[in-house]
Amino acid sequence: MDWERGRMRVRSPKTEHHTGHGERFVPIYPELRPHLEAAFDLADSGTEHVITIRRNSNANLRTRMEKIIRRAGLRGWEKIFQNLRSSRQTELEERFPSHVVCAWMGNSKSVAAKHYLQVTDEHFDRAANEALQNPVQSAPAEGRIGSHAVAADFDNPRENRVFSGILDCVQGYIVAAEGLEPPTRGL
Repeated sequence: MDWERGRMRVRSPKTEHHTGHGERFVPIYPELRPHLEAAFDLADSGTEHVITIRRNSNANLRTRMEKIIRRAGLRGWEKIFQNLRSSRQTELEERFPSHVVCAWMGNSKSVAAKHYLQVTDEHFDRAANEALQNPVQSAPAEGRIGSHAVAADFDNPRENRVFSGILDCVQGYIVAAEGLEPPTRGL
């Protein structure tokens, strides 16, 4: 623990066989610091690890965590440790550059994107609220009646000003058979 600089060392037995990947330094996050300080104060002099029980690599921490959750009267998630990492990776990516978060978490951008990053309700809420706060976007559309836009004339899009503007923008572009969005593969 480097209390003054607000950093702690995390060992990584899973990746230690790769040069430079046996350990990493992560911030001592403000919400974690009081708990680490309490553990430090209670630890015997010379104690090297924060978590001293079950240091055996064969120990199943998931089972122990599930018991703690059940005793608390709560329901746990599937893949609890992956979900915890996923939540934290997503939270940190909101505030710090991806390469920094990946260094702290001990993964790569591609692994983070594939396994950890989430789309949250807060993302949707923020997008909806930003649209409402942007006066250009929130101004009523011309020709709008009540809460409904001008009805689209699907049979004659050139006669409908909504589609007419879209058609003007895409005129001259060649669209592949699958449409405007790229095909998704491997999902």
